[in-house]
Amino acid sequence: MIIRKLRLQRGWSQDQLAQLSGLSIRTIQRIERGEKPSLESLKSLAAVFETTIEKLQTEPDMQNDTSMTMEEQLVIDQVRSIKSFYSHCVTYVTVISLLFIINLATNPSHIWAWWPAMGWGIGIISHGLSAFEITNLFGANWEKRQIEKRLGRKL
Repeated sequence: MIIRKLRLQRGWSQDQLAQLSGLSIRTIQRIERGEKPSLESLKSLAAVFETTIEKLQTEPDMQNDTSMTMEEQLVIDQVRSIKSFYSHCVTYVTVISLLFIINLATNPSHIWAWWPAMGWGIGIISHGLSAFEITNLFGANWEKRQIEKRLGRKL
């Protein structure tokens, strides 16, 4: 529904919209899933979004909806990439810590756990650079160029 799109355009979470509108977060979730909102809920949301109830009840046209969906998808993909990086970091710290504990418990005179820490550390750095788009060799722009190239279109 248009409520979700308006919320995302403003960068609000469902909780923030619930607080601003005076509705419960559960009500916001139901409306965004497609359940029909009450007139009172629509009035509250129209006031928050500074629009009319009629505009909230109309479905956005498919042309604009598609471009918004693509933009939303890019943002969602970037957030998932960052989440994946953080998860990778937690796994790295946990496993490397266990390797150092095993190393020190079995053979404290020779510290071999540095080798997997350094090797995997290179992968962590590479993942971080990609997730935060610091070096974006194969990012969204590269993908777009490749798709256009294979479709025979000019950019």
